[in-house]
Amino acid sequence: MEVDQDGEVDGDLLRSPSRDEEYPALERQPSYYNPLPTFVLAKGEQKTYKQQYGDMYFLRLAKLKPAVETIADKEWRDFEIAGETVRRVDRVLDVRQGELCWVAGTVYMDMPLKPNILDDISKDHWISAPPPREKYTSPGGQDQIMLEDESGRLRLIGTPLQLAMLVTGCIIAVMGTENANGDFEVVDMKVPDLPWQPQRWERDESYTISTNGATGSKRKSGSTPQLPEGGKVAIVSGLSISGEDGDSLTLDLLMEYLLGEACGPTEQSKVSKISRLIIAGNSIAEGTPLALREEDAKKASIKKYGYDSSAYNPAPTLRLDDFLATLLPSIPITLIPGESDPANVSMPQQPIHPAMFPRSRNYAVLPGSTEPGWFDSATNPFEADIDGWRIMGNGGQPIDDVFKYVEGDERLDMMESLLRWRCGAPTAPDTLWCYPFQENDPFVIEECPHMYFVGNQPRYETMVIDGPEGQTVRLISVPKFRETGELVLLDIDTLETEIVRFDVYDGKS
Repeated sequence: MEVDQDGEVDGDLLRSPSRDEEYPALERQPSYYNPLPTFVLAKGEQKTYKQQYGDMYFLRLAKLKPAVETIADKEWRDFEIAGETVRRVDRVLDVRQGELCWVAGTVYMDMPLKPNILDDISKDHWISAPPPREKYTSPGGQDQIMLEDESGRLRLIGTPLQLAMLVTGCIIAVMGTENANGDFEVVDMKVPDLPWQPQRWERDESYTISTNGATGSKRKSGSTPQLPEGGKVAIVSGLSISGEDGDSLTLDLLMEYLLGEACGPTEQSKVSKISRLIIAGNSIAEGTPLALREEDAKKASIKKYGYDSSAYNPAPTLRLDDFLATLLPSIPITLIPGESDPANVSMPQQPIHPAMFPRSRNYAVLPGSTEPGWFDSATNPFEADIDGWRIMGNGGQPIDDVFKYVEGDERLDMMESLLRWRCGAPTAPDTLWCYPFQENDPFVIEECPHMYFVGNQPRYETMVIDGPEGQTVRLISVPKFRETGELVLLDIDTLETEIVRFDVYDGKS
């Protein structure tokens, strides 16, 4: 028997209710929720893959170059070394040997171990494909850092580069001089840093309030909604539902906790403060085909067109649908797709189709409606305003790809770097698949979020970073629930976090 911090005995759950004791009716705390269409792609003929990916880098450079040049000009104006004053050059190819100057451009990491399209073409001649690499870094120091723009490319060397975290696609400004070998020796480096961040409730004209089972009215422009204190948002990732018996008990514990069925009155009152559940990717385990019997295998070998329904396993999606449908009458849910979920592979991943959820889709937004539904199947990356805070997150692919470029495994440092680069997926489209945008790069962060989370990470971590103009951002590394059994709770008033851990006694300890 365990006793919680309030002195409530968990064993009392097995005791029959007293006739004299009154139990107050609890209601789920309301939430102001406004999902943003930042990463929603066009549909039908407007979505095409005929354009070139190179346009994305030019769009990104055109957007972020003025920001990094403003910072560099402020820091390096009238800067002198050995009596020589640094000057700005507009293009990479305008750098002259022996002259102290600074220039801005896009970083390109020339790494021999990175995936190569020519290797993909030669796969037909392989006996077996090589295993995917955990890191792209070369132990022999063969990696090179390039700075490029529309004019050309320049190789960068120097101590500041060894201390900084850099990946392909980030925009930087470097100061230094070109040596006799044609390499640019970097003395100092600047990044765009965090963009402008407004105050809470400052950003939107109106919010939709989600109450217990219905959608309420919108607030008037300029007013601040009055919400009860102590509200929380629950974030979980990596459910990895396989449909097998092995993942049922822990999921049931999570479900009963969110419904208030696995705790006493004191804890139930706390759970009622959770106004929304965000599932941050990889809700379904990696797809594994069903084992075919000998006679089924013979039939499958004869079939030429279509797919073989006998090799499709519907159990994971049915189990996920049951899980969501059980929770939805009590709590609104935001579902973000991940790498293993039934959505498009390239970023930004579009919402999982409601046809995958025959029971849960009854709570989704109605066709033609402009207000969010109780069940919001969102994009990956995800961006929304929740209770006045700008929330931004993803299912983990951008950070996992950055991890391959750098030494170490400091996920929070990678998340901080992405925000200071003002780019949510800098390695796209180089090594992270994405849609070939031509007119706008949605991965460029134009407004600083108040909270940034990344799902499916090795462990739970959190910290707060500060910007040059008073910005503060809460970073949250959300672990895989299947491996850790951890649920993250975000306090909507203070943006502080706490962990709720679920575990099943295996009889060994």
